Amino acid sequence: QVQLVESGGGSVQPGGSLRLSCAASGSWFSFTNWGWYRLAPGKQREWVAVITTGGTVNYVASVKGRFTISRDNAKNTVYLQMNSLKPEDTAVYYCNDARSRLPWGQGTQVIVSS
Repeated sequence: QVQLVESGGGSVQPGGSLRLSCAASGSWFSFTNWGWYRLAPGKQREWVAVITTGGTVNYVASVKGRFTISRDNAKNTVYLQMNSLKPEDTAVYYCNDARSRLPWGQGTQVIVSS
């Protein structure tokens, strides 16, 4: 079983930045594509970003130009750098493999408000 532990969330003013981390316990981290997802109140879980084994990235349109996904295979960790945060980015953020086939972790809360 792979366990996913997200961290780095918090409360920030609009326009601020956060860097989220996702640590995957001993697994086949380097052999799969990884993604970030978010769950906002009243909405279904939304795919946000993906990074492939080869380093190719893609994002949901609403975060392009503001968020950057990256990975460190040696650390079994995927990151999400979040800049120019907006209130609509408020959500619990989760990581998973790109097929979302692992049990969801606890997520990390991001609150953007003024």
